[in-house]
Amino acid sequence: MKINRVESLPNLTNSAPPQIFFGTEADKKSSSEQFLLSMYDSVQTSIFIVDVLEDGDFRYLALNPTHERWLGIRSEELRGKKPEDILSPVDAASVRQRYADCVRFGKTISYEQCLQFQGIFTWWSTTLTPLRDADSRIYRLIGTSSNITPSKLAEQAGKIEAERERLLASTTLRIRQGQDLETILQQTVKEIRHLLESDRILIYRFEPDNGGIILAESTITAGESLLGKKIKDPCFDAKHRERYRRGCIHVVEDIYATGLHPCQRDFLASMQVEANLVVPILLQQNLWGLLIAQHCREKRQWQQAEIDLFKQIAIQLGIAVQQAELEKQVKYLQEQLEFQKQQHTFQLNQAQNFQALVRRITEQIRDSVDAQEVLKTVVQELAKLLQLERCQIELYNSSQTLATVTCEYSHSSPYCQGLIREIADFPEVYQPLLQKQSLQSVEILPGSYIQVQVVSQLACPIFDSQGILGNIWLIKPTEDIFDQLEVSLVQEVANECAIAIRQSQLQEKTKAQVKELEKRERHKNEFLKTLSQELRTPVTTISLAAQTLEGLLTPTGILDLELVPQLLQILHHECGRESKLINDLLTLTYLKIEPEPPTLIAIDLQTWLTPIVESFRDVANCQKQNLNLNIAGKLPPLETDITDFERIITQLLNQACKCTPAGESITVAAELSADTVELKVSHAGAEIPSHELAQVFQPFYRFTNNAPWKSSDSGLELALVKAMVERLSGSIYVESADNQITFTIRFPLQPVF
Repeated sequence: MKINRVESLPNLTNSAPPQIFFGTEADKKSSSEQFLLSMYDSVQTSIFIVDVLEDGDFRYLALNPTHERWLGIRSEELRGKKPEDILSPVDAASVRQRYADCVRFGKTISYEQCLQFQGIFTWWSTTLTPLRDADSRIYRLIGTSSNITPSKLAEQAGKIEAERERLLASTTLRIRQGQDLETILQQTVKEIRHLLESDRILIYRFEPDNGGIILAESTITAGESLLGKKIKDPCFDAKHRERYRRGCIHVVEDIYATGLHPCQRDFLASMQVEANLVVPILLQQNLWGLLIAQHCREKRQWQQAEIDLFKQIAIQLGIAVQQAELEKQVKYLQEQLEFQKQQHTFQLNQAQNFQALVRRITEQIRDSVDAQEVLKTVVQELAKLLQLERCQIELYNSSQTLATVTCEYSHSSPYCQGLIREIADFPEVYQPLLQKQSLQSVEILPGSYIQVQVVSQLACPIFDSQGILGNIWLIKPTEDIFDQLEVSLVQEVANECAIAIRQSQLQEKTKAQVKELEKRERHKNEFLKTLSQELRTPVTTISLAAQTLEGLLTPTGILDLELVPQLLQILHHECGRESKLINDLLTLTYLKIEPEPPTLIAIDLQTWLTPIVESFRDVANCQKQNLNLNIAGKLPPLETDITDFERIITQLLNQACKCTPAGESITVAAELSADTVELKVSHAGAEIPSHELAQVFQPFYRFTNNAPWKSSDSGLELALVKAMVERLSGSIYVESADNQITFTIRFPLQPVF
């Protein structure tokens, strides 16, 4: 029901005859009733009449014209209704209690009361007078009320103003005293709640995800506290945030009658909120949070003085937040300054220690060529200087496929010295290291969930202008990563390690070269010795045959005519052997010293290889050997020198025929393997001891089976074969197992010279 705040006498409606309120015959009533009846219509005081039923319940009977005017309801519309029919449940209960008190005490009572009609709160000063019947039972209550809302509002405004001044002064004092922000916020919400007699006061701080957290709360509502809770309004979007940032406020006196979005209404209802007042807290024109007042028991009409107070408190809270932020920044800057000072001192000391370490390593490199001793010093010194759990140095093999831990210093097991890692098994680790980039990581070591150990690892590559050599691994038992100064200093140590390793390698290479020169000198002397023996053997035989022939030739004639042809055959054979040895020696020397580029011709192996092999068919048949030729189909043309190619195959077949026993097989095979043509000449019945395989292609190597054809060889045939194969950009190697010897030759389809 609306209250008519402005009287309009011309529009007043006459109420029902007054006798129905006091009796059927007014002249029979008592003088007091007559007095009340005379006043009913004439006074400007609001009068209402309440019937007291036999069961103690109450029903409204009538209103005088003045009260009709204030309430905006006609007496006929009110008649027979209970308090609950026209008032809110809370107001109805309060009114009933007043009526019951008047009946119980049996005398006139007076009181002040705030009632809400259709969302509007009005203060009334009321007097209740009981009426008794002939049996002295109170059957009716006569109420007179005066609207004291203006005076009450003025009184409340004065109270709020005084409290506002006190609250602002106390908040300002806390800020000036430098109290911590949490204390300021919590004390402020407590005082605001008492001042506004609200059910809940909250301070809500926004977080980056558009959600937020309750930083302060003062409440009298039952249920779980919201303090410290993270709350996200599902309806709150950028549009709402921008409105609050501009200083707009949100006033809700009844969540069900203010036109809220259903989503927001349900959100407030979930927190048992009936009325809501929200004011933004700004920090340097940015939205920091919200100051929220909530009424949970009933609806509430927020007064302008209350709203103004809320705004001013929000401004003070913004100042408090800004001061707290500034204090936090100052404290942070002080801490950072102190930390940087400590870091600078620490780094300076560390740099000095590193430089001392680098000097010691440099001196050790100068005084010693033993790289292992230098690396051992490095891991020990680094572990002590950086307080490491473990320090390792690993070196790559020549193909950079393996990494071996050659030096380690560790305080705990397992010890990894000698450990070999496959580079391909850890691509994410070794890919940057092989590109000369340092690598850092933080790793959780396996163990029980109670004792989890976190370590930081740093790997610095060891390299120089010639390439990468290995890595220094540093592991410390903490999750703090290595700083840039430590990384750069470790890299400087790694550079010194590279110098030590290269110096050691150079020393080893020099020693190896000396040994190789000694070995070559030894081989040269052995070659010359063997060559002189090889050259002397035919000469000796020729000399003996000539002396014998000279002894047979006398002036009288030949003493033994049948011996002359044999001696001549020996002379011819040994001269041919001597000539072949000299020619082979000249050819081998020519191929090794001044080889000319071969004349390449594309040949079809089926066409060229078959006649060469078939030329040995008669020899093989005569020696009862099985000669086989296997050529894979569709072989591409091979570019080669036909003279060298034919001589290579002929020499290998000649070798095979001479050392293959009767009944065994000789096989020549040709096939395509990737981009090379692979030729194999194998024969059974003979075997080369494993310790002699490396000597097969050396000059004057001969098999140990003392075959009868041995004397016709120069001993340079296989050495010549290898030289000619290499001249054609090919490769040759020999295998021997299971009483079989196999020579394998690989020629590229397109040789490169």
